[in-house]
Amino acid sequence: MKFIKKITFSVILTLLLIGCSKVPITGRNQFIIVNEAEEMQLGIQSEKEILKSQKISHNPQQNAMVERVGRRIANVTGKKNFKWEFFVIDNNKEANAFCLPGGKVFVYSGLFKYIANDAELAAVLGHEIGHAIARHGAERMSSGILAQAGGQVLQSVMAGRGNPQNTAMVMGAFGVGTQLGVMLPHSRKQEYEADHIGLVLMAKAGYNPHSALTFWEKFSKSGETPPEYLSTHPAPEHRIATLRKLIPKVMPIYQKNIHRTYKRKYRAIK
Repeated sequence: MKFIKKITFSVILTLLLIGCSKVPITGRNQFIIVNEAEEMQLGIQSEKEILKSQKISHNPQQNAMVERVGRRIANVTGKKNFKWEFFVIDNNKEANAFCLPGGKVFVYSGLFKYIANDAELAAVLGHEIGHAIARHGAERMSSGILAQAGGQVLQSVMAGRGNPQNTAMVMGAFGVGTQLGVMLPHSRKQEYEADHIGLVLMAKAGYNPHSALTFWEKFSKSGETPPEYLSTHPAPEHRIATLRKLIPKVMPIYQKNIHRTYKRKYRAIK
């Protein structure tokens, strides 16, 4: 058993040393062993598949709104290596949005039922772009790779010692641990983190963070989200409560950027 622990510890320690990084804005330590260039290539491949399989909207108002708000959010991310592109998917039944690695942003037309203005759209796009710049997808892939590698090491060692009962026990515990004990709560943590990053991004871009509350309050009444225990996303009421606590911290960022915007406009008029 000590031999197994030593091998497992060595594998995990090596991966952790290689993959230690920090999330922008929140500063949380994260484990990522997926190369950013590879991650962005996955984003490009996924974009191609989406453009083939989904109907892209030609609604001029919706496309202009997503392009306008998306560019303002993208401009404050500091991600100069991202090749930003913005699309509206023509699907009124789906109220969703996502951002692929590398800055490929998609918004379903069904989301506009809950969007009253640019600032509310900024709350959604800030959140989705927050996932991308925090590299949450790469973090989840890295966790899966670690789980798979660790599991293979344990299975190989235990099987080599001729103890199939122990092998089944370890693999069963490992599978339950990664699927139920880690992955579901971990994803909710990423969702809350993307909310935090999104608030900061929209404030930097000059959108009032309070608009995130008005959007989520409307969305929470839509029936679009499943119960929290069945979903990797936080329940709307929990998300709203967390946003309320964060907004006072990001309002100074918004006020500072609004002041700068007014000064630039005043100088332009003069």
